[in-house]
Amino acid sequence: MKQLFFLLILGFHVSIAQKLSIDPSVTYQTMHSFGASDCWSMQMVGRYYPIEKRNRIAELLFSKEFDTAGNPKGIGLSMWRFNIGAGSTEQGMGSKITNEWRRAECFLENGKYDWTKQQGQQWFLEAAKRHGVDFTLGFLNSAPVSMTKNGLSIGSGTLGEWNFDKSKMNDFADFLAQVSTRFNFDYLSPFNEPQWDWGPKSKSGFGSQEGTPINNEDIAWATRKIDETFGQKKLKTRIVLTEAAQIDYLYKSKTNRSEVHQDNQIEAFFDKSSPNYVGNLKSVESLMCGHSYFTTSPTAELIKKRQDLGEKIKQQNISYWQSEYCILGDNAGEIKGNGVDLGMKTALYVAKVIHADLMHAHASAWHWWLSVSANDFKDGLIYVFNNGAKGENDKNKFDGEVLDSKLLWALGNYSRFIRPNMKRIKVDMAAENVLVSGYTSKNQVVVVFVNNSGSQRVELPKMRRKQKIDAYVTSQTENLTHRKVNKNILELPAESVVTLVITY
Repeated sequence: MKQLFFLLILGFHVSIAQKLSIDPSVTYQTMHSFGASDCWSMQMVGRYYPIEKRNRIAELLFSKEFDTAGNPKGIGLSMWRFNIGAGSTEQGMGSKITNEWRRAECFLENGKYDWTKQQGQQWFLEAAKRHGVDFTLGFLNSAPVSMTKNGLSIGSGTLGEWNFDKSKMNDFADFLAQVSTRFNFDYLSPFNEPQWDWGPKSKSGFGSQEGTPINNEDIAWATRKIDETFGQKKLKTRIVLTEAAQIDYLYKSKTNRSEVHQDNQIEAFFDKSSPNYVGNLKSVESLMCGHSYFTTSPTAELIKKRQDLGEKIKQQNISYWQSEYCILGDNAGEIKGNGVDLGMKTALYVAKVIHADLMHAHASAWHWWLSVSANDFKDGLIYVFNNGAKGENDKNKFDGEVLDSKLLWALGNYSRFIRPNMKRIKVDMAAENVLVSGYTSKNQVVVVFVNNSGSQRVELPKMRRKQKIDAYVTSQTENLTHRKVNKNILELPAESVVTLVITY
């Protein structure tokens, strides 16, 4: 006691360890995957960049290996999302999409398949498979331009109006089957963010990227047709719905999309009394996909909306995937989307979002948007800038410096160690400003700490008589760096994300 008194007199800060409790007997959702997409940069990077830089990017994203010091070489993503293009690239400026990075090639042109298309994306898809990524998913923003109403991959600008020629439905279903078979996709997502209008953004008639609205009735109709074709061809690829533009549209019934029948999608597709019920289709996975955009600030809203979503998911007894996110908007003043940030501020903000999606919405999968970005924006895990030049332009198209971010490694605190089929479990700790979640497999417990404040000390419980404890730290000075934990005290550096791995 005297010793403690003198330390305080001398001005030393004595940190009291907070007790961590772990109860593997209380389980929640079964985890599926952590992933990212190849949009839009991989068509450039995968085709034009030097092979050593492509391999470096693939290692950072996909590798599950460790270096000689025990540090992960990459973040070990378990899902890779492949954008199946609609053919705007072949149309050039006639596509009404100004930026060539936002256009995409199509495997089907003039009634014939050309499997040499999307070369850059195919390179990274193969790289994902070489590294042992568990799952692959193909997603579309638009049907092939040969099947759309306006002959373009952008919509008319009218909410709910599907830019698709319904007389081509059999051709569309066959196209999806052909592509899914060719690339052996585990999952197919046919519709993306149906709640936006995806039309021209100016009087010039130009849009920003491929995309189309679609209402719930048309989604159900098309999904039944696709399921029928997949069944006839005995495809193993599973259909996932609906990539909602905001999570509100999954569980709310009175929104600004009610009149065009684009909300309350969980009930629409998985309540047996709904005319749009598709939960009985053999190819349809029993889950809903939504995007966490525009619902992450302030913190009270972040939590409440995910609690409401979690309740609706539970009612229908289905799973939920958070299938796309990056930082957009000004987020109630907490953080802005504009301006690249390779540091911990963005990493900690996103880690808070991941934590909320997993804990409150009970998401079993969590997928980031752009795996690689050239933008001056908080949308990438990895950035490619040529001599400091930023943007989707010719300077970055053919080569650039490969820059990892703290966000990449903070996502790795989850993706590298929370593997498919792990179960989320009950964990508790009283420390302020530290978010804690836990996961288990047969011989392992994984705990992720998101520490938003100063350094903290954690007193660890004894799980088994013989156990090995490792920690992996992402902080201002460390990138998923391995630390041995020899005693029962874990140190959490200030402003860090730390993964504790207990193996027994």
